[in-house]
Amino acid sequence: MLDSHDYAQTVFLQGKPVPWQEPMAYANFFGQVQGVLKSDLALLSLDRFYAERVTDDPALQAAMGAKSRTGYALRTLLSDAETTMLVIELATVFIQTQRVPVVLQIPSPMQWLARTHPFSGSADVSGLDADSAENASMYVADWLRGFAALPVIAVLLDDRGPALGAESPPLSTYSPIANVTDHYRWALGQRHDDRVDLHASALRGAVIGTDFWSNDTDTDALPVGDFLVGEVPREAVPEQVLNRISKLV
Repeated sequence: MLDSHDYAQTVFLQGKPVPWQEPMAYANFFGQVQGVLKSDLALLSLDRFYAERVTDDPALQAAMGAKSRTGYALRTLLSDAETTMLVIELATVFIQTQRVPVVLQIPSPMQWLARTHPFSGSADVSGLDADSAENASMYVADWLRGFAALPVIAVLLDDRGPALGAESPPLSTYSPIANVTDHYRWALGQRHDDRVDLHASALRGAVIGTDFWSNDTDTDALPVGDFLVGEVPREAVPEQVLNRISKLV
């Protein structure tokens, strides 16, 4: 599975904004990228959608900051009716137009909590712990039920991000989310810098290093794993990317 969003924005959109608010335009953009890179799975980056949505909506920002209670900002974001309507529409059109199974990528509850915590009036996230993350996972689990009618194959919790001063909670912390994904028969994974863990599975994903995309030789070995996940760097050279992808087949 390839995460090519930033690279695609640079190469295919020439740095122009990603059309998040136009589901068909976004699906066409992704389809163009997929036609070239041919990833086995289509990664819908809802983490990026939500980041842009918050940035572009002052009213939503104000609502998220209405109370200082830990988790209030995230709960407000995920329960915002207009945002939920837009993201479901985006996911629906995206899934209908892709020819490979779709994975929804969202921040891990801990990362999402940390990213929204500053709306509480404090940028200090050192007090967030496993209990905070588990509580946040309940909000995320409720939100995920909105995708129940869609033929999603998996949900990927992206745990990469700013260090929080403590070890990141393991995937087992997020049992409310696992209950939802199990119910809908979606796979559940957690993405780290060096691996992808799967819920209720011994399979492990290995991460392709960023150097892979700029190496023109055949001497570099791919990481060992049950499946591979890679992110094409924003600054990667298209000719080199195509050459390296041929090594993944």
